[in-house]
Amino acid sequence: MRSSSLMFQGGVVPSMKKLLFLFILTWFVVTIHSDEDYYKLLGISREASTREIRQAFKKLALTMHPDKNPNDETAHENFLKINRAYEVLKDEDLRKKYDKYGEKGLQDEQQGGRYESWNYYRYDFGIYDDDPEVITLDRGDFDAAVDSGEVWFVNFYYPRCSHCHELAPTWREFAKEMDGVIRISAVNCGDNNRLCRSKGISSYPSLFVFRAGTNPEKYYGDRSKASLTKFAMQFVTTKVTELWQGNVFTEIEQAFAAKIGWLITFCADTGDCLESQTRQKLAGMLNGLVKVGWMDCTLHADLCKSFDVTTSTTALFPPGSSLTQEGSVLFLKTLDAREIYAQVLQHMPDLEILTKQSFEEKLARHRWLVSFTFGEKNAATNEYKKLSTLLKDSHIQVGKVNCVSQAELCASLYIQKPCVAVFKGLGIHNYEIHHGKDALYNIVAFAKESVSAHVTTLRPENFPRDEKEPWLVDFFAPVSLFLV
Repeated sequence: MRSSSLMFQGGVVPSMKKLLFLFILTWFVVTIHSDEDYYKLLGISREASTREIRQAFKKLALTMHPDKNPNDETAHENFLKINRAYEVLKDEDLRKKYDKYGEKGLQDEQQGGRYESWNYYRYDFGIYDDDPEVITLDRGDFDAAVDSGEVWFVNFYYPRCSHCHELAPTWREFAKEMDGVIRISAVNCGDNNRLCRSKGISSYPSLFVFRAGTNPEKYYGDRSKASLTKFAMQFVTTKVTELWQGNVFTEIEQAFAAKIGWLITFCADTGDCLESQTRQKLAGMLNGLVKVGWMDCTLHADLCKSFDVTTSTTALFPPGSSLTQEGSVLFLKTLDAREIYAQVLQHMPDLEILTKQSFEEKLARHRWLVSFTFGEKNAATNEYKKLSTLLKDSHIQVGKVNCVSQAELCASLYIQKPCVAVFKGLGIHNYEIHHGKDALYNIVAFAKESVSAHVTTLRPENFPRDEKEPWLVDFFAPVSLFLV
């Protein structure tokens, strides 16, 4: 992305056409004076995440490194170019400077002048970059992540640390075990020395649990997967309810009244019953969407038969379903927590659909986080169903707009691609678009921060012209909009 910030005083604002011309001209001048396009050098998009930047650089480093090209006189120079691009783009502050001013804005920076041996990039560089279950955090998104309201178990490591490499296989398996229950992450202290120092990290690997509103808790136990899992599960405090004749119907009806479903494991003499730890994991993964319980059919055989259960099974009672209506209960045929989680999310009610007719009325007085889609369906869409629960304490409602069927509405808001925006309860013209990672924790942090920030998206209709107070305006546009 390219962006530029200008301040305007009321009464002296040029016309929008002139402003746009000056902005494009400035961008063009900056671009043609840039010797290299760092994004093209690494073969990535301008929206690439830190993980994607590191993965792209590592792939190039393994083939372009001078150690692998001893007969190429240009190898050193070419590697310095991609190394420089990586060092700039991985750093949040340097990347912003480069995006605004090109290489001209980096004249005082010295990054990229030295590099490591090929063996370093092959064996030590970015231990967890290729592991989807381990979330790589850096200085730019660490605070937003650990303050999002979720539980984070963070591994602070150093690339050359032998103990860090010894832990890595276990940490990967542990991350798979806890995927969706709590957030398992890693911080590369070689790349984020300032962040690690600020957290008091003095040895590697250091393992800490972070929860919003509490002090970090360090893990001192042995580093086996079983011990790590046992320690992590103590932070999953969501209740698993034992159901029986005296409470089952009351519990279910109360949940339905609150638009919450039930996930119930029936344990009989035959068949496989979900283990207690798996039930506890699911309770944490689905907190706020469904309640999790279990029933001992060896003690309550008649009660289980009333649910058409004769063998061990797990059943989902979605919100709004009926205990008596045939077909409203979904019997799940897996014991895997992740598979159950995915099926439950799929059957949860979708986000409230907003249309041009309802948009202005609903957003006039209430805070809303709105997902703008263009007809696409993906796994992230189901994950968004958790947003209402995660934002409940912030009194932010959640909805979505399909820009295929609501093209006029999206055009009026200048929404041209899938995105998430926060409307601040002051009408449809006071909103802010999220430009960060398409990750649940990042969106939640953005929403909480946005509703209290005096930032709004400007359009030709509301651009400041005769304001008495000065405005600081950040002009932000995708590079693909311009032809150079």
